[in-house]
Amino acid sequence: MESHIEKQNRDVLQKSFKEMISTLPKENCWGIPEALYQYQGFWLTPPFLQGALSAQQQFQAQPTDIILCSSPRTGAAWLKSLTFATITRTSYNDSTTPLLSKMPHDVVPFMEFDHAQFSTNRHLGIPLLATHLPYSLLPRSIIDSGCKLIYICRDPKDTFVSLHHFIARYNKSQNTQPVQLDEAFELFYEGVNWYGPYWDHVLGYWKASLEHPDKLLFLKYEELIEDTVLYLKKIAEFMGYPFSSEEQQQGVPENIVQLCSFENLNGLEVNKTGKHRDGQGDLEMENNIFFRKGKVGDWKNYLTTEMARRLDQRTLQKFRGSGLSV
Repeated sequence: MESHIEKQNRDVLQKSFKEMISTLPKENCWGIPEALYQYQGFWLTPPFLQGALSAQQQFQAQPTDIILCSSPRTGAAWLKSLTFATITRTSYNDSTTPLLSKMPHDVVPFMEFDHAQFSTNRHLGIPLLATHLPYSLLPRSIIDSGCKLIYICRDPKDTFVSLHHFIARYNKSQNTQPVQLDEAFELFYEGVNWYGPYWDHVLGYWKASLEHPDKLLFLKYEELIEDTVLYLKKIAEFMGYPFSSEEQQQGVPENIVQLCSFENLNGLEVNKTGKHRDGQGDLEMENNIFFRKGKVGDWKNYLTTEMARRLDQRTLQKFRGSGLSV
């Protein structure tokens, strides 16, 4: 339990964070009640930014930690379920895994909010933690500890469409008016979105993966969709939990892929009717908001040819010279 002194210190810290955030550039947009604030080149809402600042000061990474990193709506829930099922495959089976009764975001804690409780998971031998923070805003201890990071990115066109739908569904649950697609598009294009600009987020991790390939595994959503079993084996190897030849003969990787498939997770009762961060005020969300289609190329159903051309052009321009193509 937190002591009186610790609570006082935390309150003082949060007050100083709030004061600092109030001085930052801000935008009221996307139809969400809270403004986005620009901090060191990226846009975040106050709860996420306060969480990030708190993690920077307090989170102590261990060399055995595995941090799952992503921008919103790029496959984080899928990556969490695949990695969690892989690491816990000897502790649980298909009928006892917590993935059946909790959504992936509640199974793998989120650094911006849950880092203080993370040690409990560590003691259980589950060293997984997730974040949407850009590489440049990660707590120093993550870099210094030499722990492993896995980053997943996605075609910006699908990322934008998924983000727009996610926020529109959140607006609906809060009885607020969602922004129109074309307005949301211009915001995303200019980089004014949760943890945006998207391209800068991706590039930060891409460059780090080139410098430290043994510490940072860089994944593309589209490749993971195309050959999930192959990439799951790479992920397991990278994390230090490789599948034995016996496990491979028994079809263990294929079973995990099936358990964590979009169709399976989307069909679970908890992901249709449960709530994420139940009882945590503005952070509370209906689980079904997080599951939409999980498809590659769905942008074609929403974006005009001109919108797609502009986003592709921006991607080429941003990634030029980096060796990365999405």
